[in-house]
Amino acid sequence: MNFRAICRNLGGLAFILTFAMSLCGLYGLFCTTSRSSFFDYSLQISTLISGLAAAILFFVGRKESQEILRKEAIATVGLGWLLATLLGALPYCFSSPSLTFAQALFESASGFTTTGSSAMENIETFPKEVLLWRATTQWLGGIGILVLFVALLSSARQSSKSLFQHESTIQLSQGIYSRIREMALRLWQIYSGLSAICILGLLLLGTSLYDAATFTFAAISTGGFAPYNASVAWFANPAIEIWLTIFMFAGGANFLLFTWLLHGRPTRIFKDEEFRLYLLLSLVATIIVFLSLLAKNNNNSLLKNLRDALFQCVSIMTTTGFSTADYNTWPPAAQAVLLALMFVGGCVGSTAGSVKVRRWLILGKALGRQVIHSFRPQQVLRVRLDGSILDEKSIADAIIYIAISLFLLLTSTVAIGIFDPNLNLAEAASACLTTFANVGPGFGSIGPTGNFANLSPPSLLLLAALMLLGRLELFALLALFAPTLWKKF
Repeated sequence: MNFRAICRNLGGLAFILTFAMSLCGLYGLFCTTSRSSFFDYSLQISTLISGLAAAILFFVGRKESQEILRKEAIATVGLGWLLATLLGALPYCFSSPSLTFAQALFESASGFTTTGSSAMENIETFPKEVLLWRATTQWLGGIGILVLFVALLSSARQSSKSLFQHESTIQLSQGIYSRIREMALRLWQIYSGLSAICILGLLLLGTSLYDAATFTFAAISTGGFAPYNASVAWFANPAIEIWLTIFMFAGGANFLLFTWLLHGRPTRIFKDEEFRLYLLLSLVATIIVFLSLLAKNNNNSLLKNLRDALFQCVSIMTTTGFSTADYNTWPPAAQAVLLALMFVGGCVGSTAGSVKVRRWLILGKALGRQVIHSFRPQQVLRVRLDGSILDEKSIADAIIYIAISLFLLLTSTVAIGIFDPNLNLAEAASACLTTFANVGPGFGSIGPTGNFANLSPPSLLLLAALMLLGRLELFALLALFAPTLWKKF
């Protein structure tokens, strides 16, 4: 294991975080009211500590010029996300009001993993620069901080594909480093371009630049952190809701599909089986929720019910977690649909979390094959996706991931029930599901009008770990605990 190379790369990550943190700190110094309290300079203090960590890591790895290998890449991803979570928690510890260490780690992990679950009881009492940092962590974690490494680092040539795939859910074919590096750059260009368009649209709809930036960072990253307690409902503006719905849906789609738009072939997008199912599930879920709201006779207008159904379904399926209504009061059928969408998620190669539509599509095709084999055991059937035959390893990987996820959610629910016995079963289960799936709000006291602030420190740390496991899709983080990873050969 080349520890110097890992330290050098972690130093680069810490430098990126330091730079982003310093920009938020400058916003607090020059664009908000003057501060007098020591703890109101949380971003400045945190920037100094983060910069010191970057300098130390760079110093340790300063003479290392060798290319990193596959296991160094995996260690970089796992340790990089742990480092980002730790450094990202600093502003919440030093701000006024402040969070406890467990709450700060929870908030930081929620931001970088684009989960959107919050341990802040009253969001609007925190300084704007801290809330801007909170939104920035989502944007950085959306496509993936370390995907930027693939685009910029010359030391990741041999392991660029491994680093890329453990950081992102993009499906890569075999390719040389320059092509993978070009893809990483293109992803960040698309991501930045969509962010700029969303900000511009919100400005034209009458929001401030601060609101436009924070809500854009939350929407396009499918993070869901809002700077107001009422989330998107704070605007009370249907046009803003529709605009954010468009960009949440875009964030949940495979970003590689946008390259077809850039090449003038938009119809190619609808030939992608995963995207078609993603679109179909969104529409079907919206219709079911809409009809259940109508059946409840909640005195809202037809358009209001349709808008709430569409917004909430897209928000939950893309794992954004924005809210315009309290779905705790919705009919059981609507709540069941939202619960199912939490475990579906968006497409691979998107900023969305959860299991992903592609895995469910593969599972469905594999189950269909098994049904046919039950009465035609001699027939050779191949599972195809987008016209290509899937190998048995890809099918097994999808099934194993879903099985491990279900087991992890079951055991975590039991643990949360032990740590916080005041939670009922629905609250404990939804807390684990919504954090592992990187959705944000759950049900009951941790629903869209509640938060996670009253949970015990062990529960907060466990849920923060679930966020990281869900964002890194288990193995990049679990690999850190394998002794063979750290052996020299």
